Order: sequence, then structure tokens, then C-alpha cells
Amino acid sequence: MKYKLGIDVGGTFTDFFLVGDDGSSAMHKTLSTPQDSSVGFITGIRELAEKLRLKEADFIKDIDTIVHGTTVATNALLTRGGAKTALVTTKGFRDALEMRRGIREERYNNHYQNAKPIVPRQHRYTVDERTDAKGQALKPLDTTELDAIVRKIKSGQIEAVAVCFMNSYLNSEHEKQATEYLRQQLPGLFICGSYEVLPSVRFYERVSTTCVNAYIGVVVERYLKSLLGKLEALNFKGKLLIMQSNGGVVTPEVACKIAAVTALSGPAAAPIAGAYYAGLLEYHNCITMDMGGTSFDASLVVNRQCITSTDCEINRYRIALPTLDIITIGAGGGSIGWIDKGGLLRMGPQSAGSLPGPISYGRGGEQPTCTDADLLLGYLDPDFFAGGKYKLNKPEAIALTAKNLGEPLGMSAHEAAAGMYRVINMNMAQGVREVSVERGYDPREFLLICAGGAGSIHAGEICRELEIPMFVIPNVASIFCSAGMLLGDLKHDYVRSYMTTLSGMDKKQFLKLYAEMKNEAIATLVAEGIAKDKIQYRPSLDLRYVGQYHEVPMEVAMEEILNVDLEAIAGAFHTEHNRLFGYELSREGTRLEVINIRLRAIGVTEKPPSLSSTADDAATSLESAIKGRRPAYIPETGEMREVTVFDGDRLTGRFSIEGPAILEQVNTTVFLGESYNCETGIGGAFVVYNKHLMPGGLKQQFRTKEITAQ
Repeated sequence: MKYKLGIDVGGTFTDFFLVGDDGSSAMHKTLSTPQDSSVGFITGIRELAEKLRLKEADFIKDIDTIVHGTTVATNALLTRGGAKTALVTTKGFRDALEMRRGIREERYNNHYQNAKPIVPRQHRYTVDERTDAKGQALKPLDTTELDAIVRKIKSGQIEAVAVCFMNSYLNSEHEKQATEYLRQQLPGLFICGSYEVLPSVRFYERVSTTCVNAYIGVVVERYLKSLLGKLEALNFKGKLLIMQSNGGVVTPEVACKIAAVTALSGPAAAPIAGAYYAGLLEYHNCITMDMGGTSFDASLVVNRQCITSTDCEINRYRIALPTLDIITIGAGGGSIGWIDKGGLLRMGPQSAGSLPGPISYGRGGEQPTCTDADLLLGYLDPDFFAGGKYKLNKPEAIALTAKNLGEPLGMSAHEAAAGMYRVINMNMAQGVREVSVERGYDPREFLLICAGGAGSIHAGEICRELEIPMFVIPNVASIFCSAGMLLGDLKHDYVRSYMTTLSGMDKKQFLKLYAEMKNEAIATLVAEGIAKDKIQYRPSLDLRYVGQYHEVPMEVAMEEILNVDLEAIAGAFHTEHNRLFGYELSREGTRLEVINIRLRAIGVTEKPPSLSSTADDAATSLESAIKGRRPAYIPETGEMREVTVFDGDRLTGRFSIEGPAILEQVNTTVFLGESYNCETGIGGAFVVYNKHLMPGGLKQQFRTKEITAQ
């Protein structure tokens, strides 16, 4: 048998999802190893082999493909733990990285400090070259100027160099010369030019993205080489693919060269899996939420397409590459409860992680966390956490929650835990609002796909706050991203800046630029083993009204591109602008302006036959799946009450369960509040609906086919 394995490294756990070519599957979790993620990666593979009762060597030999989501790049940016980086740019633009777009992020806050540049000023160097706004060389590059820069780089113990010249997106000749010259003179250093990373208009976005790529490139390259070495030592002969921020996968070679594409590597798989499960239930639109140990991620799927943005920022560093539009906040199972100076209870963003972890883990943690609150409120069984793999210390959690939060707030430990539960639920609901309402979408029209080990304990209250009528918990919810990784295709994004009015467009030049990107895509994907007939193309345009500051990214049909159907493109833009901002200017005859033309090339890969698993001991009746009863906190009434606990792993058949109840699985726990009913055995998922918002049950479904402007 051949296997495909998805591996997602999180802040607390590393998740594994294995699918065999016969449709069989297995899930596994192991504690992450923040000091070196590859250690947990390899440890988990060995544990998975042991779990399946297979010899390690035989198991490794049968793994055909590993798809890996890594937080190495994200962590390097969040902790400023990247390489010591230098920037080489055009004379007169040394401080562009510090000046940014010239707009204060909090313009009314006099104490707000500018983001600390990723490259300090003493390591930013300039050369006296210049290309004008039409791409004509005004002053040629003199490579002898670079010799002095080379000496300074060597003496400064620089590890990475970013090269970004003014207007190089129109004519990259000078930048290519400088980049190649530096590579010759500085062998062993990570050197990249903006023409390789982001050849598009807007100097700050281009220089920031190129510097980020250099800054994290050394770290990502070091990690992937170490990982490949460990896999080689295990005699792994299959293919390793890395998850990108745009929801696709790339080879380690591409990830090492353009490391910035992995900035949101792990969370990017969630919307891919969300679209898959929404499709199984015949839904076109869904919101995915993934509550892990450290963070909470929310994203949007509209008309079965994951929403993409080029405005990504991590730790205030701009990355203008296409990324899935994911909102991340510090709200996870390890989020710490604390009291602010005003005496208010807060949750996160600081997290206990896996070391020391929550109090109940018994690994030295002393601060009460979300997991401790869930334990005190009865949602978790201290003897069945992760299927009994980890025993939770409930008395210690009660004692320290009372000491650190209860006593200062004048509450009992259980009252403090209920407060923690409410606060973190409101935080996560706000994250869902940000990715939906602030993008012009009504969350009540969407299906919520719930993921993460702790997510299904909190999903009901998030939905109740936002009036979302129904949510779904896939049976792979606890390892959702690692499952989604197996659905990823090879994806490459290309961009050409072409600034012109839509009506005055040179159609031949327009088609020429698309042909260039398409040919580049074909060459890349064929080299990665994708047949030409397996390549799909998704063109898009960045458009705006003449005089506007921000453009609107808009996907267009390939037929409209090939036929240069300007009327259809303009009509689609007016509709999208109206949906986003509530107005459009077609009647006024306002001209449209093209900024960028883009092409996403997708190399379609073979998908696993199913992401659903079946129980070895499926329940024949609902009563046979009952494990017992225990007290649990009922949010609707604010009281503890005895509720029925079901063995969720046995509920693979069609059953109806009325809340309040708890569905306990090895890898996750589902809490049904008093407002909810649950239907099991639908597409390998639990479908939970609010009986007040959907009194007709699942017959009253709201499968919206299209999202359009009102």
C-alpha cells in the first residue's frame, strides 16, 4: 500500500493525517518541539508507524508523498529570529524601508512607534543607477560600486542580501546584473532580487517583500535542508512538498529560493479543507475557524473559492505576495487568562504553548489557560485527554485558577473559568467578524466549518454570538490543516504591472504579458512533473477608478482575457466595487485603470479518495454510544448541569442528538449547548444546528448558490 501524509507543525501540537490508496486513514498528534520543528516531525512519523503496528522501515518506504505546513517562516518574523540581512537599493531610496507608505498605522496615537525595520540602516547600501518610470535606463549600473558594498557585507557578518532597484519591475536588467555579481562575490550567502520575488509596481511593497524573503530565507533553507537530511537518514524515497501561503504546494527547492511564499504555510490549508467539506454538503460558501493551541485562524470561502489577498502583514512587515485571506489572533487552548490594570479579565494573546503548557498538563505551567477553563467547566475529561494519552491535573488547575484569577476577581475558580470561556469566545467571534463583515459579507449566510482540537467546544457560542445557524465538525477537525494539505495543488502566482486605462489598453501588449506568464508557468510546472493538460489557469486584474488610491483585485474568466472583452471586465468590476463599498460609478462614466495583471497556474495533483474515516467499533444505536454523564457548564443558563457524554468516535451512523450533550473523541471534544441539536454520519462530519434559528432542522438549509452584490 502507498500512503500520502499531511504534517502540520503548530505551536503546541504537530498534527499528522495519513491516507492510504485504499481509502484507509489515520490521525495522530504529538507535542511540537519549538527548538527544532523537525524533531517533532520525525518523532511523529515514528509514533505513527508504531500506532499502525508497522515496522518503521516498511512504513517509510510506503509513504509516497509528504505535504508539510511549517511555521518556521512565521515564527522567524514574529520573534525577529531571521538572518542578519543587508539591502542594496538605488541611490536616494535607502530609507524607503523605514518610511513605508508614509501613513501612520495609528494616526491619532502620539505614542505609537514605527515598526522596527527588518534591515537596520547601517546595513542598507545604495548604488548610483537609475531606470525611469517607462523602463528606460537613465544611468547604467557600475558594478565597481558593488565592490565596496561587498567588503562591508563581509565585515558585517551578513547572512542574507536583498536587492531591490527603483522601477526594476519594468526593466530588471540592472537588478539582475547586481544580483548575479553579488552571488559571484559572496558565495554561501542567501541573495535574492525583487525581480525573482515580486516584479510589480509599488516600491515599498516590493522592497519589504524582498527583504522579508532574504530575512527568512536562510532560516527556511536551513530547516528544510535539515529536514531533508533526516528523511534521507530514514531512507525516505517519496516526494516532500511544502504548503504555500496561497493554498498551493511547492517543492522544497522553490520554498528555499522564494521563502516568503511559506509565511502562512500552516494556516493556509484550513480554507482548502473547508471548501472540500462545504462541497460535500452542497454548500458554496463557508467560514473556516481553526482553534489550535496558540492561535485562532478564520478564513472565508466564497462560491467554493478561497479568498486571496496581497495585503498580508506579519508582525507589521508587509508581504505583497498572494496569500489566502486569513485572520489570526492569539486565542487558543494555551491562551493565558490575566487581569489588566483596569481589573478586567482578558484572554491571550500570550500562550503557554506546549512548554510549560496549561496548568493541567503538569509540565510546570502556573498560569490558567483556556484548556484549564474547559477542564473546570466539565467539557474535558481529565482521564481521556487525547484519548487518555495525557492525564490532566484538575485539582492543580482549580487551585491555581482560584489563586491567580478567582481571588483577585472575588470569584470561585469555576466562576473565573466561566468568565474565561465567555471572553475567549467573544475574542474569536470578533475574529470571524473581521474576516466576514469587514470584507462585505454577512456571516449569517455562511456555513461555519469548525476545526482544531478545542474549536468544537467553543464553536456553538461563537455561532450564537454571530447568529450563524449551523456549524460542521469534520471527523478530521483536530488535524484539519494536515488533512487539507493533502488536497493542495501545485500553485504558482505570476504578476506583471501594466498601468493603463482600461479603454486605452494596448490589446496586443496585454495578451503578450499573459502569454509570458503562461509560458513561464508551463515551464515551471512541467519541471515539477505536471503534464500540460493538468494545468489550470486563473487570470485576475487589479483595477480601480481613475483617481482612486487602492485597487480592487478581481478574478476574470479566461475567455474574457483571450477575447479582451473590456465591456464584460468593466461590468464585473462595477459589481464587485458595489459589493465591497456600497457604490459604483458606471452611470457617471468614470474611467477604469489597470494596475496589475496576474495569473495563477495550478498543477492539479492526485487527491486522496476520501478524508473521512470509519470507526472500528461503530455504534448500532445511540444508547450504545453513551459513555456516562458528568456536570458541564451550560452557557445559555450560566449553571452547571449533568449532561450525557457520548463516544463520538463510534457515532459514524445517522443519529440525532439533542443538546446539551458532549461528544467525546480521541482527538477532539464537541460540546452541544442547550440551543443546539446535532446530526451525525453526514459526509464524515457532525452537523450542528441552532434549533431556535433553524426550527425546521436540517430540512431548513440555506445553501446559497452565489454571493452577489445587493
